[in-house]
Amino acid sequence: MARYLAKISGPLLDRIDLHIDVPAVPFDALTQAPSGETSVQIRARVLRAQKWRHKRGQRHTNAQLTSKELKTHCDMTPEAWSLLKSAMRELMLSARSYTKILKISRTIADLAESTEIHPEHIAEAIQYRSLDRQLWV
Repeated sequence: MARYLAKISGPLLDRIDLHIDVPAVPFDALTQAPSGETSVQIRARVLRAQKWRHKRGQRHTNAQLTSKELKTHCDMTPEAWSLLKSAMRELMLSARSYTKILKISRTIADLAESTEIHPEHIAEAIQYRSLDRQLWV
């Protein structure tokens, strides 16, 4: 597996917004009645987050934010900034990963209807970048 993963270049991986490990689902879980949110409920949450984004004055989706817009729309608490800074240093993440984490954090904060990005938003976004090259080894 390590040889296969080593063939994927860091710059290519950086361009993928979310990458997570999805373990196999046990048979018993497949045969049980579904639990959790329905598609209708998830759609309603997404629409609320989009309205929240517009209410904050942001026209573009978070994925489409430019560097300048990131500075405008990604206000962070000091604790969130500290967490992001230490993650960047300790995990040796690229500049592109930094941008992706900010955009994902902004989306998570929008889902929570938060004007600021908090440490829990940063932490969740970092988890969605779990396959960054340095974390594979």
